[in-house]
Amino acid sequence: MSGHSKFANIKHKKEKNDAAKGKIFTMIGREIAVAVKEGGPDPLNNFKLAQVVAKAKANNMPNDTIDRGIKKAAGDAGNVTYENITYEGYGPNGIAIIVKTLTDNKNRTAANVRSAFTKGQGSIGTPGCVSFMFDEKGQIIIDKEECEMDADDLMMVALDAGAEDFSEEEDSFEVITAPDSLEAVQKALEEAKIPMMSAEVTMLPQTYVELTDETAVKNLQRTLDLLDEDDDVQDVYHNWDE
Repeated sequence: MSGHSKFANIKHKKEKNDAAKGKIFTMIGREIAVAVKEGGPDPLNNFKLAQVVAKAKANNMPNDTIDRGIKKAAGDAGNVTYENITYEGYGPNGIAIIVKTLTDNKNRTAANVRSAFTKGQGSIGTPGCVSFMFDEKGQIIIDKEECEMDADDLMMVALDAGAEDFSEEEDSFEVITAPDSLEAVQKALEEAKIPMMSAEVTMLPQTYVELTDETAVKNLQRTLDLLDEDDDVQDVYHNWDE
């Protein structure tokens, strides 16, 4: 996404989330419950939980709230009923959209996701209809202002730990890894005292699509806003060149 600031996009999303902390805390609480059920309550021995905890802290969730969530999840581990469901579809002008959800009521979630696509003049497709246009990758974003290490040295730390790619943006560094290598690279950066804005497995578009029609932009933004407001929606990926 040359010419665009990934860190700025993250800050924009975070500002939106700050205006709706109830939603983001609910989402993270569900992720904690699922992570604890799958790998136990100790973040040191459960990388998925460690990532969720890092995400919680990045969204200013208080430590005691995180700890309560982990303890509650450990006590309720046998009763967790959330399931991951992924939807794929098209926005205006064929924009590819992937929606990842975590829900305890798949009928409600399916109806809400379908409605979001319809209201934005888009449509839900079949599984796999757009995912082939994306690559699943580990992605680490580092704020330049928080990083004291020289860019070349930072790149070598990341590449030596197994990263696939390193790039420098206007206000951030981006490290790309294979999904299975994310944990090793993240730990290497932590050991080097590198502060990270985010570290997660994501879906990166192979190519981006521009929208020049104002109506199409408004319709796509409506779909994305509706999905962002849905408590069941965890992540949304698209190939719109914003």
